[in-house]
Amino acid sequence: MVTHVPAEAHGDERGALLSFVEAQRGAIRRSVLGLTEGQAASRPSAGELSLSGLLKHVAETELGWLRLAQQKPNERQRTEETWGDSFRLVEGETVPGVLAFWDEVSKETAEFIHSVPSLNDTFPLPPQPWYPKDGAVSMRWLLLHLVEEIGRHAGHADIVRESLDGKTAFELVALESGQDWG
Repeated sequence: MVTHVPAEAHGDERGALLSFVEAQRGAIRRSVLGLTEGQAASRPSAGELSLSGLLKHVAETELGWLRLAQQKPNERQRTEETWGDSFRLVEGETVPGVLAFWDEVSKETAEFIHSVPSLNDTFPLPPQPWYPKDGAVSMRWLLLHLVEEIGRHAGHADIVRESLDGKTAFELVALESGQDWG
């Protein structure tokens, strides 16, 4: 990560964790700066990843984890048949639209985390073969997992963007702030 994550107020663990989540979100958001819809949807490597697809995937993934923590139904729940659509924009979807959707999810995540009595509060994991039977995780785990998940895909986005036009994360941070890099 090429940006500085500001220190939390003394003892503000929620604020610190949310700041690290936001730093990772910023890396993916910056990956589409200055690109057309076509460029953002292109797949410059042998893999299936595009920047717009990564953007959509992390937004939907954050929503999925938020709904699990809230113990509410996920209005964008994917099935095995629709899983691939979580990695590409479909009819009527645009990069600005996905960014706006993710902004709403991000805001809701922060509001929810600030509303829970304790980061030690838990929620059940879904019944999947890769989770322990009857497993539960804490709100702290949720935030750390979002840092991990979004950060992993931010690394993918770095590679895809650099493959498209050679712009590195440093250049994108400078571009976002209206400066030149180099």
